[in-house]
Amino acid sequence: MGERPVRERLCDFLEVDCGLSPDEAVAEAERCLQCKKPSCVKGCPVEIDIPAFIARIADRDFSAAARIIKDDNLLPAVCGRVCPQEVQCEGECILGVKDSPVRIGALERFAADYEREQGFVVPPLAGPTGKQVAIVGSGPAGLTAAAELARAGHSVTVFESLHEAGGVLMYGIPAFRLPKDVVQAEIDQLRKMGVEIRTNHLAGASVPVPELLAYDAVFIGTGAGLPFFMNIPGEQLNGVYSANEFLTRVNLMHAERFPEYDTPVRHAGRAVVVGGGNVAMDAARVARRLGARVTLVYRRREEDLPARRAEVVRAREEGVEFALCANPVRVLGTNFVTGVECVRMEMCEIDESGRPEPTPVGGSNFVIDADMVIQAIGQGPNPLLIRKLGGIRYGRKGNIVVDEEGRSSLDRVYAAGDVATGAATVILAMGGAKKAARAIDRMLRDDRKGH
Repeated sequence: MGERPVRERLCDFLEVDCGLSPDEAVAEAERCLQCKKPSCVKGCPVEIDIPAFIARIADRDFSAAARIIKDDNLLPAVCGRVCPQEVQCEGECILGVKDSPVRIGALERFAADYEREQGFVVPPLAGPTGKQVAIVGSGPAGLTAAAELARAGHSVTVFESLHEAGGVLMYGIPAFRLPKDVVQAEIDQLRKMGVEIRTNHLAGASVPVPELLAYDAVFIGTGAGLPFFMNIPGEQLNGVYSANEFLTRVNLMHAERFPEYDTPVRHAGRAVVVGGGNVAMDAARVARRLGARVTLVYRRREEDLPARRAEVVRAREEGVEFALCANPVRVLGTNFVTGVECVRMEMCEIDESGRPEPTPVGGSNFVIDADMVIQAIGQGPNPLLIRKLGGIRYGRKGNIVVDEEGRSSLDRVYAAGDVATGAATVILAMGGAKKAARAIDRMLRDDRKGH
């Protein structure tokens, strides 16, 4: 896909990727070999019939392509933009052995955008079952479960603690990667399917646990909103943010337009971002757009960065500096941040992830000047609701323990996404939610047969 020039995109939060034109989409779709045993489908966590929708694009029947995708995924415009296709469907494409794989993600986005421009068609819904399901959280997992259960004919109510639905799609991923009107359009589609979304409703507080458990089934998709910190000296100083807080202030609360909106954020001259994943890249690129000179500190080598390669490339293009094989040991300052003391790291034995384990190099300490520090080293499930669900099993990191179909240890309570797996990708959360929704649907239909 084409993309906007660096000089232009650093001045705003508009989308970087320009998308495919109809002719480009058709030309790309014609590259598909239409394999008899398409391995790309196996690589898709939500099991989209990829060859079928690509064939429709090749035939210029773009609306049909969108309908095929939505048989398995009601958030295609989101997935076409943020899924790591390179290690999933595209990673399995046979063309990738000797050539570049078919750009499945770009084609999915094209079909979804085409349908949105033409006007959504609400998918067919099963007859009402009379069963009521509560969904806690309106992120990728919650929205997917809500869509699947509404499609099956159940009455679905989504409880969202924030003032906007969408979860991480709204508060975590910047608009230049995922425009908020795209997310809102796909949420509005769920409303047209009869899904009720109640914002400003905090499950476990304003929505008591007994009220939740009175539903015929409960699905928990509250994500991983509890940020991790390094626990190093100086973290209490003004100007230190978790990536979660920093991105939420800008993405959801429009802090970049303060005082037009009343949520402020620090506009730093120099910022240090700690971490190497997609969240770290997002935080670094947002800080650049707010005018900071940004250094990203990561304790391993560039080839070990867990972020998508495209995001690393764009961060570099936009002027983010990389301090690799380095790790912060102290945040400097009195009341406000003035710098970050780091130590050089050397790579030693291979750890469980298959990457070399970094070890500090004695006497290698150095300082990076900064007036803002953003820690993007991961996050876990928020324990607020989980600990109020008496009897539910949760793991060492606070995640709800579930079986392969998303069942928790509490009767009729299911969970999927980051609250069950720990922080992962949007599409893996959606895949887990689909499995859980199917299990809920079977349970509720067995109830009706029993009566």
